[in-house]
Amino acid sequence: MPDVDLFVIGAGSGGVRAARIAAGYGASVMIAEEYRVGGTCVIRGCVPKKLLVYASRFADEFEDALGYGWSVGKPSFDWPRLIANKDREIARLEMAYTTNLERAKVAIVKSRAEIIDADTVRLVSDGTTVRAKHILIATGAAPSLGKEIEGCEHVISSNEAFHLTELPNRILIQGGGYIAVEFAGIFNGLGSQVTLVYRGDNILRGFDDDLRAHLRAEMERRGIRIITKQIVEAIEQVDHGLCVELSGHDEVVVDQVMFATGRRPNVKGLGLETAGVKLGMTGGIEVDAYSQTSVPNIYAIGDVTDRIALTPVAIREGHAFADTVFGNRPTKVDHTNVPTAVFSEPECGVIGLTEAQACRELARVDIYKSSFRPMKATLAGRDARTFMKLVVDGSTDRVVGCHIVGPDAGEMIQLIGIAVKMKATKADFDAVMAVHPTAAEELVTMREKAVSHVRQAAE
Repeated sequence: MPDVDLFVIGAGSGGVRAARIAAGYGASVMIAEEYRVGGTCVIRGCVPKKLLVYASRFADEFEDALGYGWSVGKPSFDWPRLIANKDREIARLEMAYTTNLERAKVAIVKSRAEIIDADTVRLVSDGTTVRAKHILIATGAAPSLGKEIEGCEHVISSNEAFHLTELPNRILIQGGGYIAVEFAGIFNGLGSQVTLVYRGDNILRGFDDDLRAHLRAEMERRGIRIITKQIVEAIEQVDHGLCVELSGHDEVVVDQVMFATGRRPNVKGLGLETAGVKLGMTGGIEVDAYSQTSVPNIYAIGDVTDRIALTPVAIREGHAFADTVFGNRPTKVDHTNVPTAVFSEPECGVIGLTEAQACRELARVDIYKSSFRPMKATLAGRDARTFMKLVVDGSTDRVVGCHIVGPDAGEMIQLIGIAVKMKATKADFDAVMAVHPTAAEELVTMREKAVSHVRQAAE
């Protein structure tokens, strides 16, 4: 007889959800975590990052207040206090996650776990073995710093950025994805001189081109230096900081260098080869629509599978796994039209197809877009613009994509996501009464097509 019905490796958001739901169905569950309960998102990802984003935005609020009649003294910022307050909140959340697991009668083991065979796991902390009817791998992903370069010992990742002892006066960030642009906004808002270096032609590869161009312009307007089509070649410690050599032979002297060059599925040392679990071309664990691996009783969810690396996706996959295996309710997760936000400054909210993707997939594409100065910026005298774009299937009138850059874009895209998921048409959007004065009303008042694309039939 197995010791437990389910053994979960990794107590991040996905693993915790799977463990709790499985336990709710009556399964005996054990979960192992080698670091801290809560995983990347809670401990050193989405949550602490959003707290730092909030902190970085107060500089604008103090500055804008004058235009609205408020007189405030010269503000000062205390980085150690912010980090200490952040750490207290993260500790509270970790305790909440732990308490919820305990209430669900899930056994928590603070240890690294390795798979010995298809139904046995070894706890590294004391060598104990546990037999399990089912094993769930939910170990997430870890920062990848890319190829080793001269001076790489001076580089930090987002993990270390949350625990810096002082705010760097000058920082260079390499990367162009979510994490890079978000931390560029954080450090810029808190007063650092920020240089962003990215190997591609523009930031946020894979996002809509108009959104990318608009965000870059807004970031540069805020004083962030963005260097594209280059990479960091070497880093040297000098008397006045770190001298960073770029591939274009430019040199930048900074106090801190951070690489946000992607994350890789955390599969090393799990014993997957021994168990016969297959990996995909990108290094993630191969799974089917029910998160089942090549070994029937071993499953995997979240970033370790290299599907969509977002916390809500991992949570949904964990819940679906528990419903399928222990709830007798086979459940597949729909990975289409997943809304997401980038908490850059300004922030972005997106769902569905980009204009380029729509043109490749659809016979006719209609584009609606708007760029305007946010109302709050008028009295503040701030030079900032919001951008909104709808991508519409010209044959069916269905809205197949929405792309927003501006304040509260993340909040807006969550609600727009419902309409897109329900296959709302542009006519449905047009039929909604505008809420005035708001920025979101632009999404239901855009009437003029910016452009229409018609794909020529093959001869």
